[in-house]
Amino acid sequence: MRKVASGFSPVIAVDRRSSKPLHKQVYEAFCAAIVGRNLRAGQRVPSSRALAVELRISRIPVLGAYSQLLAEGYFEARSGSGTFVSSSLPDQRLSLDRGNHIAQAFRPGRRLVSRRSALLPSYKPAPWTNKWGAFIVGQLAFEHFPFQVWSGLVNRHVRNIRVTSLHYGDPMGSESFRDTVAVYLRTTRAVRCDAGQIMIVSGSQQALDLCARVLLDPGDKVWIEEPGYWLARHVFTMAGCRLVPVAVDEEGLGVAAAIKRSRRARAVFVTPSHQFPLGVTMSASRRLQLLDWACSSGSWIIEDDYDNEYRYESMPIASLQGLDRHSRVIYIGTFSKTLFPSLRLGYIVIPADLVDRFLAAREAMDVYPPHLYQAVLHDFIGEGHFARHIRRTRPIYSERRNVLVESLRREFGTSVEVLGAEAGMQLVAALPKGVRDRSVSKQAARRDLWLWPLSSCYLEKALRQGLILGFGSTAPEEIPKAVRRLRTIIESQ
Repeated sequence: MRKVASGFSPVIAVDRRSSKPLHKQVYEAFCAAIVGRNLRAGQRVPSSRALAVELRISRIPVLGAYSQLLAEGYFEARSGSGTFVSSSLPDQRLSLDRGNHIAQAFRPGRRLVSRRSALLPSYKPAPWTNKWGAFIVGQLAFEHFPFQVWSGLVNRHVRNIRVTSLHYGDPMGSESFRDTVAVYLRTTRAVRCDAGQIMIVSGSQQALDLCARVLLDPGDKVWIEEPGYWLARHVFTMAGCRLVPVAVDEEGLGVAAAIKRSRRARAVFVTPSHQFPLGVTMSASRRLQLLDWACSSGSWIIEDDYDNEYRYESMPIASLQGLDRHSRVIYIGTFSKTLFPSLRLGYIVIPADLVDRFLAAREAMDVYPPHLYQAVLHDFIGEGHFARHIRRTRPIYSERRNVLVESLRREFGTSVEVLGAEAGMQLVAALPKGVRDRSVSKQAARRDLWLWPLSSCYLEKALRQGLILGFGSTAPEEIPKAVRRLRTIIESQ
């Protein structure tokens, strides 16, 4: 049986002036809590003595109420453990009053949510959340993570926790950690920044949400890459923006076409170093053209420096923000793709004159980021563990990428085109004409192959069908077998 929270008292209000006996009031309060599911089956309830003290009444009426609840099957006593809500309450009893409340809350024709939220697709948990498989996008080689080093640093900060760490924090994040991030970004990405411009966030999504809150108004036009990162689209949709999809070619986002289509767009969201999902790098001429447009139109560039740490066939490309001389670029990044997704630590590099507005928005959102993992990651980077981890895992991901490319070519020949394999931890397998990627993806999931259909990354009509294959978490010896299963599925189409 799943363990549930125990010993907490439900909300019980006794009225000593009421004509209704106290034991009856306690009894009815517990019945209502159980029927309303405020108390769950198997949950421990306070002892009669503890509840009497809390309610400031004699123990006798509490004992009387407990006896009746036991007799009617609402409670059960376990020798040596205490009193619990019965683990076998009939469903009919639990649902007694809920149906009417639900029916009243969801009357037909009643609009319960905003029009913007209604535009978002329903949330569906990723199928690999509870079941592992090959080609999961965004997952890493966790078996090569330095667990001993990381846990040692966590223990160090937990053991030495100070009262100051328990207070409210700076909305920008820990100053010492921000200084470490600034050094890292200046050194490895040529980002022009100092600690005062860096805000620590929970990841790219929160960074995008803050950008939308500060920079955009409902009705503003935003250029987005086509195909592109669909969760970014969701953020701008929730902000009430009008999305302008701009085709991506071998040089990245088509700036000239975007200007022709919507010169007065308020912002653009780009992944210039390693475009998601096609993997192309924006050319130098396109970068300069984009910066010129932003400067002349007073628009904003939101740069997501996605997957910049892992390149296999070329030297790292400097950030777009590093070329900006007019403070039009907001630079965002995350540690989810280099360490682990549940870390939930990312950053925004904010133009100096916008820091005040981002601070105000952050305070209205969640006030400030949690302290512990900032302190841990500060030491992890400062003591050189982060740089060593990148150096050690780069050849691991390179090997997995090479095995996947070779396996695709061996099984499919020229019928499947491989795109975006020069960097990052995923690539695109463009499918033969007539093969639908969503159909392949659904069938592949039944065989433990977790593939994202490329068509889901298009806002308008999908111009090509393909599969996004992550190779970060799939062992090299498993990749050829998984690709053979994929070939069987595609051949059956």
